[in-house]
Amino acid sequence: MNEFRRLLGHARPYRGRMLLGVVAMAVYAAGNLGQARLVKDIIDGVLVPDPQNVKRIILLLLGTYFIKGIGTYASSFLMTDVGQRVVRDLRTLLFAHILNQSAAFFSKWTSGQLMSRINNDVNQIQSAASETIADLVRESLTVVALAGYLFWLDANLAVICIAVVPLVVYPLVRLGQRVRKTTTRSQEHQEHLSHLASEGFTGHRIVKAFRAEERAVQRFRTAGAALYRTNMRITSAMASLPPLMEMLGGVAAAGALYYAAQKITAGALTPGEFTSFLAASFMMYAPIKKLSRVNAGLQQAIAASERIFTMLDTHTEVTERPGARPLGRVREGVEFRGVGFSYEDRPEAPVLRGVSFSVQAGQVVAIVGHSGAGKTTLVNLIPRFYDVTEGGVFIDGVDIREVTLASLRDQVALVTQETVLFDETIATNIAYGAPSASREEIEAAARAGHAHDFITQLEGGYDARIGERGQRLSGGQRQRLAIARALLTNSPLLILDEATSALDTESEQLVQDALTNLMRNRTTFVIAHRLSTVRNADLIVALDNGAVAEVGSHEALVDRPGGVYARLHAMQMLDDRQEGTAS
Repeated sequence: MNEFRRLLGHARPYRGRMLLGVVAMAVYAAGNLGQARLVKDIIDGVLVPDPQNVKRIILLLLGTYFIKGIGTYASSFLMTDVGQRVVRDLRTLLFAHILNQSAAFFSKWTSGQLMSRINNDVNQIQSAASETIADLVRESLTVVALAGYLFWLDANLAVICIAVVPLVVYPLVRLGQRVRKTTTRSQEHQEHLSHLASEGFTGHRIVKAFRAEERAVQRFRTAGAALYRTNMRITSAMASLPPLMEMLGGVAAAGALYYAAQKITAGALTPGEFTSFLAASFMMYAPIKKLSRVNAGLQQAIAASERIFTMLDTHTEVTERPGARPLGRVREGVEFRGVGFSYEDRPEAPVLRGVSFSVQAGQVVAIVGHSGAGKTTLVNLIPRFYDVTEGGVFIDGVDIREVTLASLRDQVALVTQETVLFDETIATNIAYGAPSASREEIEAAARAGHAHDFITQLEGGYDARIGERGQRLSGGQRQRLAIARALLTNSPLLILDEATSALDTESEQLVQDALTNLMRNRTTFVIAHRLSTVRNADLIVALDNGAVAEVGSHEALVDRPGGVYARLHAMQMLDDRQEGTAS
């Protein structure tokens, strides 16, 4: 029950509303008790005509219905309100927690899996927080009140009716365990289903290009069938509760009827008292039946809570050290000192080993190497998307782990091959890193990024929405928006990760011109497979198997016998000659 107590802990800020809800539930239970008590007066007083008594009982009966109605509405509204607030807070907490994880975390989890945690798992909790807990408290109070009334009327008769309760406990516990395990499997199947849907939607062009629609649908259908079978096992388990309760309730009713008949015959019990007892017993049946289903609902919520709290207890965040201080604008440069990096789950396979080099402020440094050499990982260490496992990265002589994350990332602008844009307006995307920028500043950045002309030709101009990931724009247009976004942040450090590799010749020329504007007076780290884009760099760092193989200018490295850069350059020159011959 640790997960359940932890879940209730999220309701602590709303304990005032919960207390009012419990009071309303007590009013509801009192209304039920009043109705059961009035049955005795109706049988013993109304059926024997007494005008004054009839009037009093009618008023009391109407009063109990009014009280019960008020209690029902108030308790349902207040507890649902608390439940919805808890779910809202939990979903936001989970989203913020996931978003703050390191880049390594997102390499292990798919977007479909993460979306399943935020949507499916939290929705599973929502029914428990909004309804199940409310039913647990409300129906428990009702059962306690009615049971107390039964013992007040006739303790022996009450014992006969309640004797069957222990018989319900064992199957209820076993059923709860079964529902909890099956719910966990159901959530896993839903997670897989979300993953397949996300994969299919984001890769729809590849699916269609290779005529794989039916295969994709079949994978989804198979996953859906597995989810169906699991959910039906849950339904089967929960559907067994009502007949079990009715059978045991019938046994209790038969025993009570036999005992009561003897007491009425002996004059120890009036017909009104017995009818009132019987009414209270039947009124107890509905809440007991609800409580039996509440256990199953709680087990489903606990299963979902386990998955959510497991995620919340996963900590791969890049954190600030105590006493971290703001980093001023870069003046001297960046230095890598003996940097090593390996992923937490693969410490025996380092991605970077003993990387050391320095870059002066305003210089352009090109990072080259074969695929998998660790180029992108290297530049990702600068804004601390990952933390080094050995050595350190220093800016102006200060270890970046000693400064605040906000001030560090304010120093860095990033333009990658896969441009990430959001389903917002063009102006909002350009101002993503500077949300307070004026329209004039946004347009100035767009002009410098060679984006203004195509923006003004769009319907809506700067207020045009560009679709998910900017799919309504061409690759070159998206890239120029990313450059305008980087220009507007005016960060002194710039990272270009294959920023032109996926563009056609015309788009590449426009983007290169925009990049020239962007790189001016900035310390720039460039990753590019096309060595023609890095030959003018002030410094070239060639990586080989995660280590620095050589450092120097293009002229110094291109003719070095057996050098990594010389081999890369020779291979690319050969490729260019072959392309020229083919054309």
